[in-house]
Amino acid sequence: MKIGEVAAKAGIPVETVRYYEKIGLLPPPERQANGYRRYRQSHLDRLLFIRRCRNLDMAQDEIRELVRLADQPDADCSEVDALLARHLEHVRQRLAELHQLEDTLAQLQQACSEGRTVAECGILGGLSDALDADLPQDSHNHIPGSHGTR
Repeated sequence: MKIGEVAAKAGIPVETVRYYEKIGLLPPPERQANGYRRYRQSHLDRLLFIRRCRNLDMAQDEIRELVRLADQPDADCSEVDALLARHLEHVRQRLAELHQLEDTLAQLQQACSEGRTVAECGILGGLSDALDADLPQDSHNHIPGSHGTR
């Protein structure tokens, strides 16, 4: 398969296929005499695996570790289980932080009433005051997939 075909079958952009090759998640394909990449079914299978992991919000390091473990089919799966347990704990922590965020936003929204000016806005006042006190000190940036393994 050419890169466009494998990308379409995997449901990802061509640029993503190249990126996964660049960072070592996808093994380099053979090159034809004309220089075009030639992908096999194993490349498509790996891309689908990576896509499923990304859909579970796994970070690249987590995926890399799973790929490494998957390449050892006779090994004990306790490392896979441990990796998933760490990821699940991270997801649970994020859910707790999101519930706290939801509560804070709901409190801010209740601080506003109709007929007030922007200068009197309870939401803007709340954002300008000590909202930092409500946030956990170890708050992380939760861009999907941005967390690392522990």
